Amino acid sequence: MNALFKSLNDPTRREILQLLKKSDLTAGQIADHFSISKPSISHHLEILKRAGLVSSRKEGQYRYYSINTSLVEDLLQWVLDLKK
Repeated sequence: MNALFKSLNDPTRREILQLLKKSDLTAGQIADHFSISKPSISHHLEILKRAGLVSSRKEGQYRYYSINTSLVEDLLQWVLDLKK
């Protein structure tokens, strides 16, 4: 769970998740939304993947990233349960 919260602690990673909520994107498409280097975006994506928040699939020469909605839903439910 620590890796999950660490991954959500960074505003860039939270924005990446917001982008992926709309559609699957390549790392280059994600990088186009930021003013940081592509290697930095790759690093953020790797952290999100290790936390289980993002998955990737290879299509031709591109790797598409998508949000793991089931884990996000589980996390939200856990947070809501804390209020009970």
